[in-house]
Amino acid sequence: MALPLDVVTGHILVPESSLPTTRTSSKALVLATVCAAVLAINLDTTIVNVALPSISDQLDAGTRQLQWIVDGYNLAFAGLVLAAGSVSDRFGRRPALILGLIGFAIASAVGAKVDSAGALVAARVAMGSFAALIFPTTLSIISNTFRERRERAAALGIWGAVVGLGVAAGPVTGGVLLEHFYWGSVFWALVPLALVTALAAYVIVPESKDPAVPPLDRVGVVTSVAMLSLLTWTIIEAPERGWWSVATVAGFVGSAALLLGFVLWERHVEHPMLDVSLFRDRRFSAASGAVTVTFFALFGFIFLVTQYFQFVREYGALSTGARILPVALSIAVASVVGAALAPRIGTRVVVTTGMLFFGASFWWISTAEVDTSYATTIVPQMVFMGLGMGLISTPATESILLVLPPARAGVGSAVNDATRELGGTLGVAVVGSVFSSVFGSTLAGGAYASLPGGALAQAQDSVGVAGVLATRNPALVDAFHAAFLDGFSTACIVVGSLCLVGAVAAAVLLPGRLPAPVAVEPEPEPAAA
Repeated sequence: MALPLDVVTGHILVPESSLPTTRTSSKALVLATVCAAVLAINLDTTIVNVALPSISDQLDAGTRQLQWIVDGYNLAFAGLVLAAGSVSDRFGRRPALILGLIGFAIASAVGAKVDSAGALVAARVAMGSFAALIFPTTLSIISNTFRERRERAAALGIWGAVVGLGVAAGPVTGGVLLEHFYWGSVFWALVPLALVTALAAYVIVPESKDPAVPPLDRVGVVTSVAMLSLLTWTIIEAPERGWWSVATVAGFVGSAALLLGFVLWERHVEHPMLDVSLFRDRRFSAASGAVTVTFFALFGFIFLVTQYFQFVREYGALSTGARILPVALSIAVASVVGAALAPRIGTRVVVTTGMLFFGASFWWISTAEVDTSYATTIVPQMVFMGLGMGLISTPATESILLVLPPARAGVGSAVNDATRELGGTLGVAVVGSVFSSVFGSTLAGGAYASLPGGALAQAQDSVGVAGVLATRNPALVDAFHAAFLDGFSTACIVVGSLCLVGAVAAAVLLPGRLPAPVAVEPEPEPAAA
């Protein structure tokens, strides 16, 4: 009998342990379990943002340290997710998911108990490392459980909605916790969710793996992590050291050299961590770029908007989190809609439209003032943004997964996840650094210039310190607001412009509507002797 053909990818489907047969009722439970896992790790990407003022006060952390507290998680996630996808493919997706969830719970508990900014950064790196093991596993489990394209697109739509909901709902969840508990509660809350999900994975998720996965590319892992770490460090430290200082220029040059070395190594090594030839496929490269830009914009925006609400509008943590809900809800809705539209009207149209929405929303947000109406202006801005992200994320994710066969779903999933976390890591680093540069420069040219040198330097380094000085001296309030809004506006214009460039690239590079899958009839069984 001829082997069956995957009508979506065109690959022969080999009946092995990586391709389980799952009943419809079991599929729903599997999907619920993996969605609970991604909810936990995506909540953690942004739940810490509303706690930043408290962390700044309690752990004496400046703006750069706050960036590292956010980016320590994202950096470990982005740097290790490719290797983690290969490991889960090789040794089993269910044990990888369970191990990742348990380790994530332990690291979260440690993070809740630390008493210094440096220790918290280390705990966040550990959380991100275990999250890297979880995330690609969830997508590869979906890819191997839901085999028919429309069924898989629907599952990816739900998965994408949960991812977006987790990222955008993190601030409101953190706000609820901080209303009643100390800053460490934002990490304690993730512990039971991770442990319960690990138990559910043990009971519900079927085992699947690809024993043919080649050995881990250790040189590729080390080189990629070194490149990302050096690039992130260079960007975050640039406002303090100077964008054209020797250290900053050397950091960028070193990052470029490591990137070149990584690409050359991956092209010539027998078993690369990342098959760079995949990027020759427009479905893969353009979709990866769209996801990177999207999460660059989202993470950078959440990093700043939570501080805008707390420092400029003087809202509490819970009120701040609640005011970001329009983004979460609109992402969830648009993710499902985008998954349904892409097979009908084409990935190019859906993703390009989403990019246009996303970019336009940031240009609109750049006009924010101290007294901008929340109900009539900020809510529409956030809904517009969320709709744009939802239309981008799920169709782009599906485009990436269609390039690889299900047996190699972990690698494709890991690339998709790496682009998300790479975008998020650079988003916090770049947006935070652009903001810090403009904020510090504007402070030095206003009423803060009359402060003693040490006080001015502290205010330039920390929005929290500048805000405290303004509450003690009303003459500084207008200067503080002006400096913050200058930095906020400039960062939004930079992000909006990048999104609009991404829209042009998506319109040119992404494929249009894919041809409808054609069922392939298997050959009849040979007659028994």
